[in-house]
Amino acid sequence: MPHFQPLTRLTAPALAALGLALTLTTLPGCGSRSDNEASGTDTATADSARPAVVDTVKLKLEAMRRDSLKADSIAKKTGQLPGAILPGHRIIAFYGNIRSKGMGILGREPKEQMFRKFAGVLKEWQAADPSIPVQPALHNVTITAQGTPGKDGKWRLMNSKATIEEVISWAREHKCILFLDVQPGHSTLQVELPKLEQYLKQPDIHLGIDPEFSLATMPGIRPNQRIGTLDAKDINFTINYLARIVSENKLPPKVLTVHRFTRKMVTNYKNIKLDPRVQVVMHMDGHGEPTLKKDSYHDYIQTEPVQYTGFKLFYEYDARPKPHHIMTPTEVLQLTPKPLYIQYQ
Repeated sequence: MPHFQPLTRLTAPALAALGLALTLTTLPGCGSRSDNEASGTDTATADSARPAVVDTVKLKLEAMRRDSLKADSIAKKTGQLPGAILPGHRIIAFYGNIRSKGMGILGREPKEQMFRKFAGVLKEWQAADPSIPVQPALHNVTITAQGTPGKDGKWRLMNSKATIEEVISWAREHKCILFLDVQPGHSTLQVELPKLEQYLKQPDIHLGIDPEFSLATMPGIRPNQRIGTLDAKDINFTINYLARIVSENKLPPKVLTVHRFTRKMVTNYKNIKLDPRVQVVMHMDGHGEPTLKKDSYHDYIQTEPVQYTGFKLFYEYDARPKPHHIMTPTEVLQLTPKPLYIQYQ
């Protein structure tokens, strides 16, 4: 795991760009005029008798503004903030759910067997491109779309605290960073992300979001019946959410992966607003034979660039039918741009 150098507290003309300034400044103040009128208090007398009220919202906004300006100035000077993983490393991740054999290599095999395989994959990637160190990662689907609606009708289920803590321990035991992945079902990122905040406050835990299983705009559709979608406004919300966590907890930048293998999975990509505290990976998530995967990468990742790029390899699906095969690191590195996030499912 790279050494994380703590940031001096980040902070906003940039907040205006993040859309946070408007939210904070429209919060109602304490002791508004209507409160005084309702209580019958003589406002002038009461004000002279009490100490001046400290506008904590204004102070917090100003602190975050200074932090954002500092973050922007560092990013402009060096290209990244202290502790940033990208572009100085290539992230190699095993994906799945440690409680499921069907979701990916993470969970399909016994733990130690899986990590032995992972060690071999890391060596292959380091040998294929010695110019950039590999950063091992686990990518655990933590909020998972479901085949039944559940009590609240949202078609998703979150891992238990025990499961999340176990996968955190797996990652740290093997010097991996960890991605917690969200499949919102018929819920929204605005509702689901706060459930993960206690974990995202930790410097080695990052986030993935999956438009395929985001169906809030498709009432009555069961996950897997239709490919879902996220708009730039949803991704901007997520970026702003992570940026706040980075600032408030003095963390190195977070990595955000956004899965994609069709055009409609991410709409209005040109409206995505980047922030130096969040490194955005648009991740080609489709399976199939190599030519199809290369075409998907070109059409939905290369031609609609956001920031960094990713590429997924499927142990079970990419090699079907014969003579198709799982692309090698050398083949993947022939893509333009070379992906900095590689995921095995």
